[in-house]
Amino acid sequence: MITLNVDLDERSYPIYIGQGILANKSLISPYVVGKQVVIVSNETIAPLYLEQALELFSDYQCETVILKDGEVYKTYDGILPIIDKLMEKQFDRRVTLVALGGGVIGDMTGYAAAIYRRGVNFIQIPTTLLAQVDSSVGGKTGVNHPLGKNMIGAFHQPQCVLADTDTLNTLDDRQLSAGLAEVIKYALINSHDFFNWLGENMSALCQRDTSALEYAIKFSCQDKADIVAADEKEAGQRALLNLGHTFGHAIETALGYGNCLHGEAVAIGMVMAADLSVRHGWLKKKVQQDIITLLEQAHLPTRIPENGAVTISEKKFLDLMAGDKKVLDGQLHLVLMNGMGSSIISSDFDSEKLSQTLQAFATSIVTQ
Repeated sequence: MITLNVDLDERSYPIYIGQGILANKSLISPYVVGKQVVIVSNETIAPLYLEQALELFSDYQCETVILKDGEVYKTYDGILPIIDKLMEKQFDRRVTLVALGGGVIGDMTGYAAAIYRRGVNFIQIPTTLLAQVDSSVGGKTGVNHPLGKNMIGAFHQPQCVLADTDTLNTLDDRQLSAGLAEVIKYALINSHDFFNWLGENMSALCQRDTSALEYAIKFSCQDKADIVAADEKEAGQRALLNLGHTFGHAIETALGYGNCLHGEAVAIGMVMAADLSVRHGWLKKKVQQDIITLLEQAHLPTRIPENGAVTISEKKFLDLMAGDKKVLDGQLHLVLMNGMGSSIISSDFDSEKLSQTLQAFATSIVTQ
């Protein structure tokens, strides 16, 4: 088992990574302060892992909430069943919520924990690669709005993260690839060496080689833990973790939540960020092609997919980007690249070059 730490003084917490650790009660018990637990999962994950999770908390008054599966349900109304359960059972502020599932369940459970009685504890048990390498760590919680992704939420850190790599055995190939997009992101923002390692080991990762997956998860979590410890509320360098996300969130919103997986949208967004960087002369064209090649090896899209009658105009795309959380004082800030393993946060980009990027890489975008 691998143990990492997110260093936030009195709110520090461990990340446990390993095979079969979902059966280890001793890892969890120190982080349940009261006698009440609510496990939140969805219709896909509950049949697979809820029984094991219930055994973890067999010594507590434990309730369950099973939500519908999908990004489309990650709304304010979607968290009400969690709040309803807490209210019906009159659970107090020592209750612990447990997120058993992927990034959607983690975000929703964490947000419910943040607002119930003005904040209660919660534990992350991520069961997808994307959640294990990214969304379960760092305390970002929230829900979507029809006009923008993750625009309603709170920073609320978990008590611990328990990433059992055995749960990835039941993950479908598309979801595995979506998680690999976030793994690749860490290489692009911070490590040329890790990018090279991914190129050498992408086949093993796609084939679910345990040692390769554990290394990728460890590297990603350590990188994020270090960044979060230095900038918890995204006042500076934590924004680098949004590489590809401003483009990606616009794609998800425009196509309809769930039609393009978050990791798939981020993959496309990273290609667009690389393209805009090339147009500014900050990144070599060959590096952009290397990024596209690695994403394709991970079976990820590198262009916006066609979605029937949905057509995103350039103006609509720009409007969605303007509604992103990375807008400050009316000015859009983008995470761009100035080398392999090196990214920057910039508001000093050419709007005409951004328009060129949208036209070049968004096959479903029409100009107006």
